[in-house]
Amino acid sequence: MQDTLFGQEKVMRLQALNYREQQRMQEAAAAQAALKARYRTYALVAGVVALLALALLLGRHARQQQRAREALEQSLAELKTAQDQLVQREKMAFLGELTAGIAHELQNPLNFMKNFAEVSSGLVDDIKGEGPARSTGLEQEILSGLKQNLQQISQHGQRATSIIKGMLEHSRAGTSQRMPTDLNALVDDSLRLAYQGLRTKDKDFSAELSTHFDAALPAVTVVAQDLGRVLINLFTNAFHAVQQRQRQGADSDYQPQVSVSTKRVGNDVEIRVRDNGVGIPDGIRAKIFQPFFTTKAVGEGTGLGLSLSHDIVTTGHGGTLTVESQEGQGTEFVVRLPA
Repeated sequence: MQDTLFGQEKVMRLQALNYREQQRMQEAAAAQAALKARYRTYALVAGVVALLALALLLGRHARQQQRAREALEQSLAELKTAQDQLVQREKMAFLGELTAGIAHELQNPLNFMKNFAEVSSGLVDDIKGEGPARSTGLEQEILSGLKQNLQQISQHGQRATSIIKGMLEHSRAGTSQRMPTDLNALVDDSLRLAYQGLRTKDKDFSAELSTHFDAALPAVTVVAQDLGRVLINLFTNAFHAVQQRQRQGADSDYQPQVSVSTKRVGNDVEIRVRDNGVGIPDGIRAKIFQPFFTTKAVGEGTGLGLSLSHDIVTTGHGGTLTVESQEGQGTEFVVRLPA
């Protein structure tokens, strides 16, 4: 039994069986390791493919963003160019209105000077004896009239000089410095310039102008050029409103009226510009100070006048610009500046 169980043949067979079992286990382990390695390879390849796909997507997204950014930058550049052109157009329109008003203002004193000069020339001819014989008393009367004519010529010449001086100050570079300004005179000049500028375009237009100036108003430190531009914009809008209502012809007794007043209110100075024109509807009243918003017909306005005026008053002078209006009755703009 011992030889049968533990004989040499049995031992060799058991060793061979054990060897084959170990070899099988090693082969199974090697196959499993190879399978794991294959899976790792597949996973690595899948990860690389996923990273490549992600890189492609990110690259495509970056290119799209770049194109979108370039398109946006181009649109912003075009918008800025269009805005600059509109601002320039608004400035040129303002300059045209100002020039027309100045031309009309200059025309009046020049006409007076011309007429008085002609009359004075006739008086000189009379006193030189080229006409009928004159008595001594009549000569004195002629001399007195001649002196009055010369005084009138001098007065109107000074008026023309002051207009030209104001025009030069308005156009001079570097006039953005604040200076103590007679607000009543600035408002009055702006009102007349705006009125004459509109009458240049429409000679049949006329309106009743009413002024109520506070005689005790102090000199206000402002940029006269900028504030004059604001006032001319407000007056031009007022004249346009009354002109529109007049053209509607709904009221045969309608008389266009534009009034302006100045008043000291506490530590502020207030300017009120009122018209009895068409008024502003409630739906658009909140938009009138927005850039490029206009109720005028195409070609008549850029929508920048009130926007620039609002910026000049609020940002440039630390004041306020408000509006009160009733559709079909009229509009009132109120400019309030620190005194």
